[in-house]
Amino acid sequence: VAGVIYNPITDELFTAERGKGAFLNDQRLRVAARRDLGEAVFACGLPHRGRGDLALFRSEFEAIQDKVAGLRRFGAAALDLAWVAAGRVDAYWERDISPWDIAAGLLLVREAGGFVTDASGKDTMMQTGSIVAGNEIMHHELLKLLKGAK
Repeated sequence: VAGVIYNPITDELFTAERGKGAFLNDQRLRVAARRDLGEAVFACGLPHRGRGDLALFRSEFEAIQDKVAGLRRFGAAALDLAWVAAGRVDAYWERDISPWDIAAGLLLVREAGGFVTDASGKDTMMQTGSIVAGNEIMHHELLKLLKGAK
């Protein structure tokens, strides 16, 4: 199993192969080692107009924004996950996402030493359409915050 994400604007090629690691233009990737939630920067996706649960997203955003150093929305789930794998952001979450948007990225994060589940902490991202990714600590903390936001 392999995954590839390309950013043509920056000419960055993110690649991963199960059991062989994750790379950015041939440089090995590792997720960020951050342990303090108050210093973390998270990325998120938000529901498109008319799709998804905007009220739930607002509740989650509100529960998280005061606990972290920053929240970012880049607009491309694949690149958000690539940035988690590269340690550029500490964690990422989104709901109502399509499998093709996350398939390569979830492999990248795992091969870079990160954790990826759905919002319930299960390995059913492709079925549920939700995704939570980060290093072990940030992933765990983000899951707790999302659970508390409901």
